Amino acid sequence: MNDLPGFETVERSKPLDSTASCKDRLPESEPAPRLKTINRRQLLLRPVDVERLVPLDHEVRAIWEFTGGLDLTPYYQDIKAVEGRAGSTAFDPRLLLAIWIYAYSKGIGSAREISRLCDYDPAYQWLSGMEPIGYHTLSDFRSTHSEALDELFAEVLGILSHEGLVTLEQVMHDGVKIKACAGSDSFRREEKLKAHLDAAREQVERLKESPEEDLRLQRARERAAREQKERLEHALAELATIREAKSSAKDKENARASMTDPEARIMKGPGGGYAPAYNAQISTDAANTIIVAAGVSQRPDDFGELVPAIERIQETTGSEPSQVVADGGFTSRENIIALDEKGIDFIGSLQEGNASFQFEKRGVDPAFYPEHFVYDPDTDTCRCPQQKVLTYRRKDKSRSGKTTFMYQARAQDCQGCPSREKCCPGRPRRYITRGVDDPVVIVFIKKMETEEAKACYKKRGPIAEFPNAWIKDKLGLRQFHLRGLVKAGMEIIWACLTYNIQQWIRLVWRPRLA
Repeated sequence: MNDLPGFETVERSKPLDSTASCKDRLPESEPAPRLKTINRRQLLLRPVDVERLVPLDHEVRAIWEFTGGLDLTPYYQDIKAVEGRAGSTAFDPRLLLAIWIYAYSKGIGSAREISRLCDYDPAYQWLSGMEPIGYHTLSDFRSTHSEALDELFAEVLGILSHEGLVTLEQVMHDGVKIKACAGSDSFRREEKLKAHLDAAREQVERLKESPEEDLRLQRARERAAREQKERLEHALAELATIREAKSSAKDKENARASMTDPEARIMKGPGGGYAPAYNAQISTDAANTIIVAAGVSQRPDDFGELVPAIERIQETTGSEPSQVVADGGFTSRENIIALDEKGIDFIGSLQEGNASFQFEKRGVDPAFYPEHFVYDPDTDTCRCPQQKVLTYRRKDKSRSGKTTFMYQARAQDCQGCPSREKCCPGRPRRYITRGVDDPVVIVFIKKMETEEAKACYKKRGPIAEFPNAWIKDKLGLRQFHLRGLVKAGMEIIWACLTYNIQQWIRLVWRPRLA
């Protein structure tokens, strides 16, 4: 390579020495400068003022202050180590809670990484008082006490409501897909699952018959083999559930379940592509973007998740919101009627399905689409573009919020019609359906045509999607660290709990400190 103009090329005759000093390059005739030697192999014993490890405005102090006002009685009741009896002393649940909240706020969800950080990171050292904490202790605390965690989340909302940060006057709801702790290649059909299960059972029996000399290693291997067998048994049970949800025989035959997280489902991600995931549902109060409820489900769509979300808000806050805003993924006639029965003002985008592609697929000419048929309410009939009369046959109320009426032409009218191949190709006569919405749905559609409702709906995106982006980008929860529907639900609560406390720090603690 040619030398750059203006620069002198320096050739090295020997490799770099990391211990060499720059003073070795000085001329021997001049006295060498006296420099301090860097010794990285020495051990130092120096006093540490733990209280001064972090400044007064550090967020870890705010987290410790906030957790001090929480009722952690359910966590203390499960501690087996008590005064006056033998046993290892337990860590304070307040400490473990504060460590996990701070770790999630920094995008760390690994118990091993947190245990390592407790050895040298000033914030973790300040929290723990420089006491080492094993990763098993941290991991067990996060994945247990599901009911206590729900109560804790509700208590935090009570504190935020007391501070005036939660009003429930307007709640924005949205869903987000989060990857499960499983790979796409972990999904297997029934035959493969049974083969792996037989191998796992043999492994369990083999370990029992030939024990290791190291008892600790033996128990670890037995536990791993037993857990693998239980996951495969769970996968076979979930496979039956997956098959029930399939419609065609071919889909039932090709149904697969994950060997690592059997409760995960293949879902389409927000950026495209399919992967094992859970559908996280988050409800946000519009006053200060505080999360008031959260949960996860196995459903890839959102239509059936709005009513459960309202029930979760009722459980966590003790009351229902006055108004709920959601996008078209949640806006169905069933949900419109359900929220109207609860007395909740619903703002959403009702998306009507387009059936034109069905007529195009059948070869129907656009001039004979249903919108060109005229309905006569006096005679309850429809008239086609060729002025043939279609009479009423039946109605269908299977869909909540809408009644469908069917009208059919006479066979002799269609057989002698010159436009038969354009109107009903391959069929003896033409029929159409006419839908009539429920009065509640009609009122909703008229309401959404007003400027006030449209302006309200425009606020949904910045408010409802802000916590989702925060949890994924700031907290780093793009993939669950825990497996299973229940534990994934716990982790989304951990993330939302962290998010709410961060908002309290931003809106209350820092202004008060200033």
